This record gives sequence, C-alpha cells and structure tokens, in this order.
Amino acid sequence: MYQERGILVSIQILLFLRFCTCMDTITLIQPVKDGDILVSNGETFALGFFSPANSTNRYVGIWYNKISEQTIVWVANRDRPISNSTGILSVDHTGNLVLQEKDQSFVFWSTNVSGVVNDSFTAQLLDSGNLVLFQGLNKEVYSWQSFDHPSNTYLQGMKLGLEKKTGLNRMIHLGSLVGILMFLFKGMTRYWRAGSWNGLGWSGVPCMTKGNIFIANYINNDDEVTIAYHMRNPSMLSRVVATEFGTLERLTWHESDRKWIEFWFYPNDQCDVYNHCGPFGFCDPNASVTFECDCLPGYEPQSPQDWYIRDGSKGCKRKVGIHMCDVGHGFVELARVKIPDTFSAHVNMSLGLKACEELCLRNCTCKGYASADISKGAEGGGCIMWHGYMNDTRTFLDGGQSLYMRLDAAELGTLSILLLFKLNFNI
Repeated sequence: MYQERGILVSIQILLFLRFCTCMDTITLIQPVKDGDILVSNGETFALGFFSPANSTNRYVGIWYNKISEQTIVWVANRDRPISNSTGILSVDHTGNLVLQEKDQSFVFWSTNVSGVVNDSFTAQLLDSGNLVLFQGLNKEVYSWQSFDHPSNTYLQGMKLGLEKKTGLNRMIHLGSLVGILMFLFKGMTRYWRAGSWNGLGWSGVPCMTKGNIFIANYINNDDEVTIAYHMRNPSMLSRVVATEFGTLERLTWHESDRKWIEFWFYPNDQCDVYNHCGPFGFCDPNASVTFECDCLPGYEPQSPQDWYIRDGSKGCKRKVGIHMCDVGHGFVELARVKIPDTFSAHVNMSLGLKACEELCLRNCTCKGYASADISKGAEGGGCIMWHGYMNDTRTFLDGGQSLYMRLDAAELGTLSILLLFKLNFNI
C-alpha cells in the first residue's frame, strides 16, 4: 500500500513539473530542443534556437516575443554555433545549463558553475528577459543569470558594472572578433567614456538627462559600482545596443509603425570621440572657428604645427610663465561641459562645492574641480579634483555641468578684460 502511494505521489510530482515547466522553465526532464520555444510568463520574451540572416548556423537566443521583427537580445553560444538542427539546451545533474547536440558528444556552451548535485535545479526565463538558473525550489537563490553575461544589448533591470566583492564585471559584448565595448563608468573603461555620473545622468550624454523615458539607478558604494535603468512606462519596449561600428543606440519599439525608432545614439559628433583634443584640450563642435579644438584656460597647444593642420591629439601644455601658487590665483568657471575623465581624479563625497574650492585652492597641484552630484543644487554634493592630466573635456549648447579651472592672477585678469569686452560689444 505504501509503495503504491509512493508511486502515485511520484507520478503526480512528475505531472506537476511537466505542467508547470511547459512555458518558461527548463528542468532535468524538460529540455529545449531545436524547434521548441520557451516563453516568459508575461509573454514578453521568448527563448529558442535561431539562425541569423544569410546563415544556417544555429544559436540559442532570447528575443522579444510579441513584436513582428525578430530582435535578439541575448545569445548563449555566440562563439560556438551549431551547424545542424539537433541542438538541445538542458539542465544537467551538476546544476548547469548545457548546450549540446543530440548525441552529446560536444558541449557548445555551458553556464559552468559549481553547486550541490541534486535534481531540483531549474532554469526560468523571466519576463524581464533574464534567464535564471535556480538552486532548488527556493527562487531567492540562483547560481547563474544571463543578465550577468550580456551580449550586445542592455535591457531594463540589467545591471552593468563591477561587483567589488566577487569581481564580476558586467559589460556589453560585441563578439570575440569585434571586441568588447565597456560601458559608462568612472575609471572602468578606457575604450569609450561618456563622462561621470553627476547625480542627474552621464555628463557626456546630456540627452540622457532631459525628459528621459527611463529612470537610471547609479550605485557606487563598498559593494558595487553599477548602473541599471527602468522605463517610466513599463509597457514600452526599449533597449540599448552596442553596434559593430562602436556606437551605442537607444531604440524604442513603435507598434503602429512596426519598427524600432532611434531615441539617442553615441557618439554623435567628433567631440564625442574619446580625448579628441588631447590632454588639457577642450572640444567645442559649435566653435565659430574652423577647428573644434581649443585649450583649457591657462594652457596652449603642445604642437602649434599639429594644431594648424587640425590635429589636436597631442593636446595642450601649461602656458609659460604661469605661477599657480602666487597671490591672487583663483578659478574660472566653464559652463555646460562634460567634465574631464575621472580615471585618476580625487573624489570626496562628503564635501560641498565651496569646501571643494577651498581644498583645491590650498593644494598647488590641484588643477581644477567640479561637483560630483549636481542634483544637490547650487552647492553641489561631493567634490571631484584633478591633480594630473585632464582628458576628454568638451562643451554643449545645453546640458553638462560646470568645471572650475585654476588660473594665476595674470590669467584671471586677462579673462576678466575679455569678458567685459564681449559684454560691451555683444560678441
């Protein structure tokens, strides 16, 4: 009797698992074969096998489920495609997601995480587009998630950046042959920078801070330096894509037109190219002169010959005869700028803007300062100071923030005369 009851319970469990996993979950007994489609609970995303245009290779990917144009947002085996339609994505007894052919002779892709061997591991496609590998029945504990290993697409709810304790560094990938595009963090990328987070947005992308369709959440503490975003309208489909041309694009889906519409892209002019005007250079795409590069106040071209042929890559040097610690030295404000690269800057979040000025003034090696958080108002929140090279500074017609450059008394006097001249003659 007890044996019969046990068999009945086992059958009921198997039927329940098969019933509850038919839509969005992979288990030991429910893999995804080529031709099967896994659909998230809210039907926003789907997972399955696909072939890119003009290719017969097979990949496992995640795409938007309800839109007419198939848009892949994540790929598992991007470096190891399958050449036929016998692929199977399954959860094995080690608790890993594994992609193999039917004969299981070769592993094309695996989550490759260690865990306790049991029969309760499941992988679920969430309605955020995140594929999560859970340990047992507790959905609060997971051993792996696709959001920690992005492809070329940045989705809402996905964190990019560094987990300091584990060393996990989430970044957008362009593929092994094209390279890796790292995203938007102070001191975390040398290939491309959009400036610093200033409390309202990235100082280098002002269009991201005005009338945003999304809310960004930037975290910088002892545990992590990350950014995530959420749409103000949760029903709006929007994504950020790193292209093979080295650009970033935010696209939103317009159902009435049945196509993706560009919301913004980066870079969009020559001044968005990292360090276009070199160290201590200053890029202004709207300059009235023919060359967009100028030098920060108190500096002059490192190579006048290169400057003459519109090559600002060598940047600028301190003007001869300037003495930064003499009586009368001070600061001049540059408004509406993307502040310099903060890779080697000193940051003190406990200081306001006035205290920041005083601290910079007392240190002869301090070349300039800015507020770390302009959302705090005129007094600012936090202090950024530059003691070394000041790279990748540019100006905007609108947006950006103020940068305060250190000058000696003579330079300050000269700038005051020029300012009065411009005001009197409306230049």
